[in-house]
Amino acid sequence: MSSLSQENILNALKAVKYPGYSRDVVSFGLVKNIATNADAIAVTLQLTSANIEAAKQIKADCEAVLKGLAGVRVVHVDVNQPATAPGAPAGAAGSTQWANQNRVPGIKRVVAVASGKGGVGKSTTSVNLACGLRHLGARVGLLDCDIYGPSIPLMMGINQRPGLNEQERMIPPTSHGVKLISMGFLLNDDQPVIWRGPMIQRTIQQFITVVDWGELDYLLVDLPPGTGDAQLTLCQTVPLDGGVIVTTPQEASLGVVRKGIGMFEKVNVPILGIVENMSYFTAPNGDRVEIFGHGGGHKEAERLKIPFLGEVPLALAIRERSDSGRPIVALEPNGTYSAVYADMARVLWQSFEDGAPSSRPAPRIVIE
Repeated sequence: MSSLSQENILNALKAVKYPGYSRDVVSFGLVKNIATNADAIAVTLQLTSANIEAAKQIKADCEAVLKGLAGVRVVHVDVNQPATAPGAPAGAAGSTQWANQNRVPGIKRVVAVASGKGGVGKSTTSVNLACGLRHLGARVGLLDCDIYGPSIPLMMGINQRPGLNEQERMIPPTSHGVKLISMGFLLNDDQPVIWRGPMIQRTIQQFITVVDWGELDYLLVDLPPGTGDAQLTLCQTVPLDGGVIVTTPQEASLGVVRKGIGMFEKVNVPILGIVENMSYFTAPNGDRVEIFGHGGGHKEAERLKIPFLGEVPLALAIRERSDSGRPIVALEPNGTYSAVYADMARVLWQSFEDGAPSSRPAPRIVIE
């Protein structure tokens, strides 16, 4: 096989880490184009950050590893970044304007949990991933961006209004060791939200910028289904470090999942992995029943060449714990079902952190 094959070039680029991360530029999905001609290589990368120093380092590191390939004499690396200056053409092909996109002080990583359609267990996945990361010792926040149908208060067993600090910033309530913000905390009982898009946008921006999150290792964002105002506002407000896609095995769910993945690709957010929820059911006699089919999420991850985080069974215990406000990972951290979410949390941790605690016992969760 020629050293200038795309496979060999991608393998070489896996040695280039994104500055400040343990992950490489290939797994982040930043390599957009590879071209070869005789002894020459041209590579194009698209970053999500406007950090010029990071771009310079990535360019230099890519050039170094590619020049190390046998038979290569000429290397050209083009690193594109989002436009940040006012007046940049909004919606221009291949570029996105993030003029107001800034890191939130104190928050290391922001990870969105999304699905193409409702009813696939995205919020259940969000709360158990949050508790799983907390179980590993991380400082975790969970933002409920489903303005019309907030479910995080119910699933986390808390319903109280946020306090205000001296700077008049909201203090997020805490449940099971996780800091929380949800529209559900600001509503009375079953009060509906009847808002147009601009109000949704302002609310999500405020949940990011006027909440005193403190120091967090991870802020998980539970997005509503689809690819609408909430998703776009989040991407424009804060740089996302990655997205987790939740699906069920059947094609009806996978079809819209592809749209969700396409949305993240449009705004240059790396996909951290796919979760297949309701993957199978274990009958009382021990038989495994694949009600919605099986393996669709895994196959889709392989097709798209993105990580598969795991399959979650359709289990009564998971549903009952969520409905009672005690996520199964918080209530039974060493249980069989909790182990599935714990493995996913470890994979997410390891995708960002060097020396993740995957080989040593994790501290037990403190249920508050």
